[in-house]
Amino acid sequence: MYDKILVAVDGSEHSDAALRHALELARLSGGQVTAVTVTEPSSMAVPALDLVAVDTASLFEDLEKAKAETAAQILDHTRKAAGNVAIGAIHLASRQIADGILEAAEAAGASLIVMGSHGRRGLSRLLLGSQAAEVLARSKLPVLVVKA
Repeated sequence: MYDKILVAVDGSEHSDAALRHALELARLSGGQVTAVTVTEPSSMAVPALDLVAVDTASLFEDLEKAKAETAAQILDHTRKAAGNVAIGAIHLASRQIADGILEAAEAAGASLIVMGSHGRRGLSRLLLGSQAAEVLARSKLPVLVVKA
């Protein structure tokens, strides 16, 4: 039924729980798993910029390099956790998280998206936002949200 499973990973305990579910589904169904980690665009707000000269190019290069290194570590952890289940790994840089997950799902031809959620409610959810809620609202595919 779910032959191509996309799982969103970010190195958190929530995404580790989602990964475990995605891998088990793949084992049971004989499906393939692709893990995606998405890093958001770097931005900087500097008040009174006209009073200070800032080399933003090198700052952004350093930020993007650090994000790429972190993404590589997350995907290495994901590959190790997969054990004997074949898993593809994708890092999408400079994307909004939900946009990147949906883009990766489409590119992979996924039949299911699996992602973790912190399960917060009320004001804390509004303040922190919810990538899972946005993916659920916008996805044309089934989405399995794993609360950890």
